[in-house]
Amino acid sequence: MNAEQERLIEARHAQTPWKKWGPYLSERQWGTVREDYSENGNAWDYFSHEHSRSRAYRWGEDGLAGISDDRQRLCFAMALWNGKDPILKERLFGLTNGEGNHGEDVKEYYYYLDSTPTHSYMKYLYKYPQAAYPYDQLATTNRARNRQELEYELINTGIFDEDRYFDVFVEYAKETAEDILIQISIHNRGREAAEIHVLPILWFRNRWSWGKDNPRPSLKAIEGKTPIVQTSEEELGERFLYCDGAAELLFTENETNNQRLFNGQNRTPFVKDGINEHIVHGNAGAINPARTGTKAAAHYRLTVGAWQMRDDSIAFDADGGEGSEQGIQEWGRRIRETF
Repeated sequence: MNAEQERLIEARHAQTPWKKWGPYLSERQWGTVREDYSENGNAWDYFSHEHSRSRAYRWGEDGLAGISDDRQRLCFAMALWNGKDPILKERLFGLTNGEGNHGEDVKEYYYYLDSTPTHSYMKYLYKYPQAAYPYDQLATTNRARNRQELEYELINTGIFDEDRYFDVFVEYAKETAEDILIQISIHNRGREAAEIHVLPILWFRNRWSWGKDNPRPSLKAIEGKTPIVQTSEEELGERFLYCDGAAELLFTENETNNQRLFNGQNRTPFVKDGINEHIVHGNAGAINPARTGTKAAAHYRLTVGAWQMRDDSIAFDADGGEGSEQGIQEWGRRIRETF
């Protein structure tokens, strides 16, 4: 009997929650019937990709290489910025049903490489171009094609020419059912050094805006040698995200930016797209200086040499014990040896 079989038995008979945390986070919640409150049932137009970075979802969340608890209260995913894109890459981009000449289609390259049945180990790959992502070009070209013509894909834009892209690997390994090591490895496949911003993001799904029985949870920074985000939620209790080597922690609220989308009034000065505004546009006022909120990111700014690799480790821990912070480097070493 191997270790994974033992975990399955523990999950089945001892009620050990090995499956509580897993890949339950979709890459695209926008443009689906889950978030459609339109009068005509047109989910694509009601909740578009353009709205997704600024508008709080109700029934689900999305992100790249993400995980969450089995009720999707607390979520973790990865955001990227190459210094050229107009927005952070926080979720997959695709064409709506009316934009694609063959219907709805995601225009990204991502791969689920591995996962055990209890999600004790998971591995994901996302291919991120070093040039600005061609959002408008993909939509405009496909819209102009008829059904007899081939789809215009991301690789057809030339954005991967001369291998100018990053392979971004995300690995998860569970030390226990509630302690998770996360390792993000960035491989520069191009011939020149390139810079990339990597932002692991932790946030709560916005349940507090839809009823009186859902108290607002919180995230806050804790000072220490390793940057730490402490989470507090009524049912999940306290948990801790340890971010080895992060330059800074950024906080905002998972609240809709009514001012940007609807020319309305915001409930809080710190809104869902605050981290995007800070990183991409240099707006320091978009993040909370008190370092608290319901959405937080650890900011890594890396320069990766030609044909080279950089990696950093993060730990997510249920009880905040000393061993979690001290053992993060050891977990990083063992992530490939254990599985």
